[in-house]
Amino acid sequence: MTGKGKVLLMDDEQIILDVTLEVLRYLEYEVMFARDGAAAFALYKREKESGVPFDLVILDLSVPDGLGGKDTIALLKSYDPSVKAIISTGYSGDPAVQNYQQYGFSGKLSKPYKISDLKEILEQQIQKN
Repeated sequence: MTGKGKVLLMDDEQIILDVTLEVLRYLEYEVMFARDGAAAFALYKREKESGVPFDLVILDLSVPDGLGGKDTIALLKSYDPSVKAIISTGYSGDPAVQNYQQYGFSGKLSKPYKISDLKEILEQQIQKN
């Protein structure tokens, strides 16, 4: 694999996907994206079964017309208990953000991201592999 790792980004906002994809590629990560949790789960499962699993998943907390981060992490954990996922949101008051580890997440990112914050959390999480 080229780059520093493989990341799955799930967010329903196109601008977040566009900007974050560019930043992740600039930071030399291989990136795939999904717009909701069901698509993210299907993509995660497909890539794991093909032998090239994701190193990290970034999940948006709230997806109005689909599965959000809390439901998606539960699905992912039931399929792969070792999945590493970061919760991403602009809502810092949600219990899943304040107690992210209790929900199965290994980290949190607040929107809007700073490139330095994104880089730091990726390096921390992917180095743990």
